[in-house]
Amino acid sequence: MSTSLRLSLVIPCYNEARNLPLLVARLRETFVREDVEAILVDNGSTDDSPAVLAGLLDGVAGIRSLRVERNQGYGHGILAGLRAARGLIVGWTHADMQTDPADALTGLELFDGVDPQTVFVKGRRHGRPAADVAFTVGMSLFETVLLRRALWDINAQPTLFPRAFFERWQAPPQDFSLDLYAYYQARRSGLRVLRFPVRFGERAHGSSHWNVNWRAKARFIRRTVGFSLRLRKDLSHPA
Repeated sequence: MSTSLRLSLVIPCYNEARNLPLLVARLRETFVREDVEAILVDNGSTDDSPAVLAGLLDGVAGIRSLRVERNQGYGHGILAGLRAARGLIVGWTHADMQTDPADALTGLELFDGVDPQTVFVKGRRHGRPAADVAFTVGMSLFETVLLRRALWDINAQPTLFPRAFFERWQAPPQDFSLDLYAYYQARRSGLRVLRFPVRFGERAHGSSHWNVNWRAKARFIRRTVGFSLRLRKDLSHPA
């Protein structure tokens, strides 16, 4: 692993061919430091994403891609990217441009002046529809009570943490529960959780793969609650 890289930002991309030109253009504008990299994980896309990525990244420094041949979940793609990351600080954000990938650079500043091994950084979304905020409040309260740790706006991006913290994970989930898992493990391990405001807007193109309607949200809730109950059992064991 190269110690010259301070940050590796993983961005899972599933059928995001239309968003990729905007995403790469923004990364090329902002990821100009030699100590940061972005890893775009083609998470088993069935659209033109492989060809689009190949064309966009030809000869580009600081941005690379990784192909997962078969989509096995949102978390699976992120974990593949984290394993390939070279930075001392690692993390992820989304490819849909609802948040600015450059937010990760703002989050990186929160590691300045502190021991980076003790910090977990996460955005906190604003500018969202009232119904989505209500959903987030409900899920946050449920997880906080169930897991006995303060957990708020769990799926906010970006999420950043020391690589050594990632290397201690055991059997992390392969789906959207990965956001909860990372946040919960940070709280459980005693990391200092730092939050910063992130504007959350509309997707540039396409639609969400889970936040489509209340039926999709119900499926998300069932999966998350099931995973949360398994995490709850961990409370009887020392961190």
